Amino acid sequence: MATLKSKMEKMSPERREKIEAGAAEIIASNATLTQLREFLDVTQTEIGDILDVGQDNISRLEKRGNNMKISTLSAYVEALGGELTISAKFPDKGIIELQS
Repeated sequence: MATLKSKMEKMSPERREKIEAGAAEIIASNATLTQLREFLDVTQTEIGDILDVGQDNISRLEKRGNNMKISTLSAYVEALGGELTISAKFPDKGIIELQS
């Protein structure tokens, strides 16, 4: 089973850069997991294979929206080839990145 990382490695540097820039834009716009997955051209079945769960579980996960464990969200993002980061934004202090 090919991972997203292996697919990205086969792409031209220009294509990877375009995908990464688009993903950053989607993330910055508070995209849903479904939108992020579709932008990266990954199917629910592919994510399920990586996470060793069925496509139906991925569908339910995506429909949950913002009501999920951080560990679940982190595993989903890692399956897409990314890394989950969490930050806290304070009016007087700016943005503080939290460590896991």
